[in-house]
Amino acid sequence: MTGGAPAGGGGRAKSGKPRAGTGGKGRKRLEGKGPTPPAHLRPGHPAQRRAEAAAKAAARGTGRAGRPGPGDEARIPAGGGTGPGSGSRSASKMAERGGEARPRAEVAGGRPRGAGDAAEVVAGRNAVLEALRAGVPASALYAGPRRDADDRVREAVDLAAAAGIPMIETGRAELDRLTGGSVHQGLALKVRPYDYAAAEDLTRRARAAGAPALIVALDGVTDPRNLGAVARSVAAFGGYGVVVPARRSARVTAGAWKASAGALARVPVAQVPNLTRALAAYQQEGLFVAGLDAGGDTPVADLTVADAPLVLVVGSEGRGLSRLVAERCDVLARIPMAGATESLNAGVAAGIALHAVAAARGLS
Repeated sequence: MTGGAPAGGGGRAKSGKPRAGTGGKGRKRLEGKGPTPPAHLRPGHPAQRRAEAAAKAAARGTGRAGRPGPGDEARIPAGGGTGPGSGSRSASKMAERGGEARPRAEVAGGRPRGAGDAAEVVAGRNAVLEALRAGVPASALYAGPRRDADDRVREAVDLAAAAGIPMIETGRAELDRLTGGSVHQGLALKVRPYDYAAAEDLTRRARAAGAPALIVALDGVTDPRNLGAVARSVAAFGGYGVVVPARRSARVTAGAWKASAGALARVPVAQVPNLTRALAAYQQEGLFVAGLDAGGDTPVADLTVADAPLVLVVGSEGRGLSRLVAERCDVLARIPMAGATESLNAGVAAGIALHAVAAARGLS
């Protein structure tokens, strides 16, 4: 028998037409590869390599009887799993966090990135330029390639050179790392940590000037922009400094420098462990303490102690003064407003009160 396909075989029937398929059924159906295995079981997958490395590390640390050796508790994956992230490093980190995943923006100690007194990085052409115009003390200006294509970048470089701030040329990858992945537009400014004053330094400045002290204390104000606005008002109305508690309070950051429009270069900020004790120390030095409170009996324009050494205490917009701070005040003053339900933020309230005190002292 010559030519043609053998009977019952090939891809075509005797008539020459294509042979019909099985429709996914029968002995000749395609078997397929089955369900997709998990990542840690796929050869060549990063999760599989991590799991294999973790298993080898655990095997190296076990004794003959298969029991963990000394110090192996942090190396063996929690629960004996071999899935992704169950390697030695991941297991130890999860154990330290109490089994909860921690955001990448956090650092050791559970504090959010950028918290504390560490140097801060301002990112973006407009933000960097405004910070340099405000005289924010900085340690370095980082600029990426093609910086001459924008007038803002050229002005920022000129301002940094005039202020003696070194400029460092760097690539995009390094700028991404410095700014935490934010939109930097090829420009970043590293701000120096602020050098806080002591509480007694503020009264010492007043005595050196031969004038009654005028200090603003912030109670529960957490927005750095409000701190900057208060410093600007203190500089405008003859104050000698701002006092903030060390905990749960705004700090001098790049945002505070920007809001102060450079006033923080002239107005010192003192950081105290306990605001109530700091106010008591001021009272022992002969200063009066007046707290701004919506329920105060005295309008701020009628303060009889305005021409005496004075500490104005400003609370947060939502909660106002805390109970212990309010009890420590010699007088509670209010800012009269037409709307009974209206409230002012700390920056605006401090500006109004400082203006009233300055008017009582004949300074405005």
